Amino acid sequence: MFQIRIHGRGGQGVVTGAEMLSIAAFEQGRHAQAFPSFGSERTGAPVVAFCRIAEREIRLREPVMAPDALIIQDPTLLHQVDVFQGLKPEGYVLINSARSFDELGVGEFVRRFRRERLCNVPAGEIAKAHLGRPLPNAALLGGFAAISGLITLEAVGKAIRDKFTGKVAEANIAAAAEAYDYVRKEMRELAHAQAD
Repeated sequence: MFQIRIHGRGGQGVVTGAEMLSIAAFEQGRHAQAFPSFGSERTGAPVVAFCRIAEREIRLREPVMAPDALIIQDPTLLHQVDVFQGLKPEGYVLINSARSFDELGVGEFVRRFRRERLCNVPAGEIAKAHLGRPLPNAALLGGFAAISGLITLEAVGKAIRDKFTGKVAEANIAAAAEAYDYVRKEMRELAHAQAD
């Protein structure tokens, strides 16, 4: 079973992101579940959502305490909430930011993880260019597909169309595709740098 924890703030589409991730996994013939954990349910308050993906039926219902992957929709949470709590040593980290891990103040911490499984992507900026609003969730799903290989970009597109229609769906799909390409390029550049 692969477990993902998504951190963000109320109003950023954290719960919708988890739902679309589970739909994408389901589109690929896997079992999946998504559910939120709310504290204070107001816009701007920290929100966590969880997604589990497995090859067989999922019976667990508790929050994800030891995630295989983290998706951080709001980098301001990096120093307000222990977003990295329980992350497995071989885990994936995807942060919505154009800034480096060092610039975000977590460079020293992430050095203990596998570098090829860590990436920052300016998902909010990408979303704003396509949607007119900096809602990063669909773009981050594209980035997650690229870094993890767990879901395909095509499955992400189907999940987005399951949740949205018309221009909104197409704009989100375009944002996901751009973030996917961005992360793939980052991963290629890292592989070249490590080979040199």
